[in-house]
Amino acid sequence: MPGAPWLIALLAPVVLLAQANPLPPPPLAPPRSEEQSPTGVDFRGAHRGGRLAINAQEQRARWLWLGEGRQPAELWLPLEVLQNQLGVSSVSRAGGQLELQWYGRSLPLSSQQQRSLDDEVAVEVAGLLSDVGVAVRRDGERLSLSLPPPPLLGLRLGNAGQRLVLDLAAPAALRSDPSGLLLGIQLRPDQLADLQGRGLGAALEAGGLRLARGSIASARVFTLGGPSRVVIDLASAAGAAAGASGPPQRLDPRLQTLLGQELRWQRLVRSGVRINAVQLDPRHSSLQLQLLTGDRGMEGLNSLQKLAENQGALVAINGGFFNRVRRLPLGAIKRDGRWLSGPILNRGVIAWQSGELPRFGRLRLEEWAEGAGERIPLQVLNSGYVQRGVSRYTADWGPSYRALSDNETGLLLRSGRVLARLEAPQMALGVPLAEGDSLLVARAGANLPWTGGEAVTIASLSSEPLLGLAPSVLGGGPLLLEQGRLVLNGTAEGFSGAFLSQGAPRTVVASDGTLLWLITLEGSEDAGPTLAQAAQLLQQLGLRDALNLDGGSSTGLVMGGTMPVMGRGVVGAVHHGLGLVP
Repeated sequence: MPGAPWLIALLAPVVLLAQANPLPPPPLAPPRSEEQSPTGVDFRGAHRGGRLAINAQEQRARWLWLGEGRQPAELWLPLEVLQNQLGVSSVSRAGGQLELQWYGRSLPLSSQQQRSLDDEVAVEVAGLLSDVGVAVRRDGERLSLSLPPPPLLGLRLGNAGQRLVLDLAAPAALRSDPSGLLLGIQLRPDQLADLQGRGLGAALEAGGLRLARGSIASARVFTLGGPSRVVIDLASAAGAAAGASGPPQRLDPRLQTLLGQELRWQRLVRSGVRINAVQLDPRHSSLQLQLLTGDRGMEGLNSLQKLAENQGALVAINGGFFNRVRRLPLGAIKRDGRWLSGPILNRGVIAWQSGELPRFGRLRLEEWAEGAGERIPLQVLNSGYVQRGVSRYTADWGPSYRALSDNETGLLLRSGRVLARLEAPQMALGVPLAEGDSLLVARAGANLPWTGGEAVTIASLSSEPLLGLAPSVLGGGPLLLEQGRLVLNGTAEGFSGAFLSQGAPRTVVASDGTLLWLITLEGSEDAGPTLAQAAQLLQQLGLRDALNLDGGSSTGLVMGGTMPVMGRGVVGAVHHGLGLVP
């Protein structure tokens, strides 16, 4: 088609696999459903709610309490809350296992310690909270967590002056929000002055010590035990700290100039749903649609504000789905013609090139490896969606690959030949990936039939070439509207019945045939519209095509450095985003 030169890059015809399955087998270790209790606690003693208060600061968050006593036998909280509202961190272990760490206490994250609470990944933390000294109390729909603010015993520099260590009398809560980091601690005036002198934008407020976002925007913050310590790596924050003392109080002037000219920002309410919609014509705009990703490969999460700041986006919304535990993508991410993360489950995508409206549809990427008379299908490319069989990883995944499941084996291909066979211990430690390498990863006993030096070729075919060969692709799902028709079919895209029926904050990318729309949808309380309600509402607004993206606590909108929309009232960490960049 005219104006789409990337279509000329069609590959030589290849033959589809005769037995290709449009729906790959289920993940190896999906989160447990709410009806299953790993410890056998009677679910007739279950209490649920949607309000959570941490040291009297209330927010919207789902929780599940099992047991009838004053203390829970099990307490399930969203991982988002633990990481961003309490300061819990996670580390990777050999064999692809992850572990939560908080003030010297650890909690391995097996599939038994994960479940789904609506659209959130939740973890059982009754023991962890008790060990650290958190008091828990439930009152109807409200759950209260209390961790008394301990005194600051001292502060010191480490790691050649690149690390600030706060020594505490006891563990403290660490809350991340748009204004920065709030530490629930007590400190003397001289200690406050010392922190302010270090350029950390320190100030006292009702909840404790505030460190301004601008001064620690890129800092790594974690906790240690024995004694209790909060550690801030200043080296990673140095670049962001210069000249920054807090979040912007008004829109970026560049965005202010564009509003009402190239860009329109609508805020309205329809059927009890709060709608924020940013609209522009990408064919006649100084802004271009761009994927916002981290700069260290596919592992890791960021705030949407940080992604927007790092890549100069004046407007940003969150992107598609990801595994919050492993911090890995679960869907299509293609940037500058390279698959950073491949499509899964024939789910909905948008595909575009600069200066054009995106196309909408569903997409599969079929791949296979062939050599010495053997041919095997490849399940996924560069994905956190762990599948039985063989999958492929390249340097676009990151500088190395580390096993995501137990007992993986691998073949490293370089220049079209087997460079090395890798056994489970090597895969668990990590395999460096150079430009042009392909690592074939075998899971659940799958066979890799080739040996060292043998020639092996990789072939790929997109189910929809107009989508799959575009230079930029973003996956989400389900697809809501296509060419003006309601096409919602979440079951065909591999989504659960519970996900399809629940109400939640939503993020949507859409088009009316002339303008691109970046949209957030929020309910009056912690819920929001169901997917069916969202699709009908968007159709009523005159939209022609619409794709659902990640939602719940991931839902966010950044406008010129400010964040007017936060899915459940708090800043949720996301894997990637979608932005408008000058």
